[in-house]
Amino acid sequence: MAIKSRNKVEPTFNSSSMSDLVFLLLIFFMLTSTLVAPNAIKLMLPSSNSKTMAKQTVTVYVNEEYQYYVGETLANETQLTDLINAEIGNDTQATVVLRSDKTVPVQYIVNVIDAVNEINNATGNNHKVILATAPKK
Repeated sequence: MAIKSRNKVEPTFNSSSMSDLVFLLLIFFMLTSTLVAPNAIKLMLPSSNSKTMAKQTVTVYVNEEYQYYVGETLANETQLTDLINAEIGNDTQATVVLRSDKTVPVQYIVNVIDAVNEINNATGNNHKVILATAPKK
């Protein structure tokens, strides 16, 4: 006498739940990647119609509290030249992108330009300073 089982195990795999999971993960990572801010320091840049693009070597920030940041390193006015020179390294034609809040007085911008000019005079290189702007509305 043979006893038959009512529950049969089928060797097939249902992949519909796996595809749902993959799409949910894809949507999650797409949403979270758009929330990541590329700039660590939030600034309200001055607006301009020019569209000058350059390969940036060093980024210097001046925030609304008149603090200097070389990359993400906080610096004072006396440290600007040394920190920018360290970031430039051996590059002979580096571009320093200056991101300054639109409320910052011009003297703070001139301090950064003077620091880059001091590096140029000491090394004989031709580093440039570009002021970053936001597009006009």
